[in-house]
This record gives sequence, C-alpha cells and structure tokens, in this order.
Amino acid sequence: MPERPRRERPERERVAAPRARADSSREPRTRAGASRQPSVVLPKRRESAPKKASRPRRPAKRPTGAKRPASPKVRRRRSVVVTLLLALLLLAFLFAFVYPTRTYLKQRDQIQASQERLGVLQRETAALERDTKRLGGDAEVERIAREQYGLVRPGETPYVLVPETTPETTATTTPTTAPPER
Repeated sequence: MPERPRRERPERERVAAPRARADSSREPRTRAGASRQPSVVLPKRRESAPKKASRPRRPAKRPTGAKRPASPKVRRRRSVVVTLLLALLLLAFLFAFVYPTRTYLKQRDQIQASQERLGVLQRETAALERDTKRLGGDAEVERIAREQYGLVRPGETPYVLVPETTPETTATTTPTTAPPER
C-alpha cells in the first residue's frame, strides 16, 4: 500500500509527543523551557514472561493472490467430492424431469386407450338404443318370432316348404353297375 503524504500542522499546533523507550526508568521528554514535570505519563510496559520452548516459526504468509498447489491427497478428496456432487445432481435431474416425464407419457397412452374404448362403447350403446326403439312395437316382435323361432298365432296353420331335391344331389358319388331300385 503506498504511503500517503503527511499533512503538516501549523507551527503553533506542533507538539512534541513523548515516545516510549525501552528503559522506562527515565523521565519522559519535555519541551524546552517547560517544567520538568512530564506532560504525558505513559503506563509502564509489562515485562513478558520468558518463553518456555521455542516453536518453529511459521513461514511468512503468501500474498493474497498466490496459492500453494494442493497436495495429491487434497486433490483426490476434491475429485471424489465433485464426483459425488455431480452424481447427486444427475440423480436429482432424473427425479425432477425424467421420472415425471415417463409417468406423463404412460398416463397419456392410458388416456388415449381409454378414449378409444369409450368411443367403441358409445357406438355399441347407440346401436342397442336403436334396437330398443325398433323392438318397442308389436309388429317387429311378431316378425322376429315368426322368422327366427317358427311361432304362429293361435288358430293359424303353419306351412313349411321343403326344398325339392334333385337326383344329382341324391346320387352317390361311387359308380354302381346295378340299376337303381324302384
């Protein structure tokens, strides 16, 4: 950090400040012509206790911009932590986007199949309702009873037409030498 230039005070404001000395038994400095009384009394300096054991000094701090390279152990640990974090992020991504998307697609297919089935059932229902309206009259019921079940009203004589058989249809397919019997 560059030093700032000192601002000088006018002459009348200058005061000589007493300085602390290593030997505190001396009197503090005074201005010329002043009494010998100290103008400012400094507290006595504490004596430090003798050091028990000397510790090795720490190396000087590096400048803030310079960093020492990480040891292999630290690099390995960092790579493991980064890998775990990436795996967790991937897992969170899967839970957040892939699983709901898959569920959405599955539900969409189910809805489409249900709509198709509903369409078929609605068409069948419409056909059955038409049949119900048609069968509501007696004439249709009587027609079906005569055609499909051979039923007649009381007092009517039923006639059944039997189709005529031709000799070709009754002939056997194997040739015979004997004349047909009469």
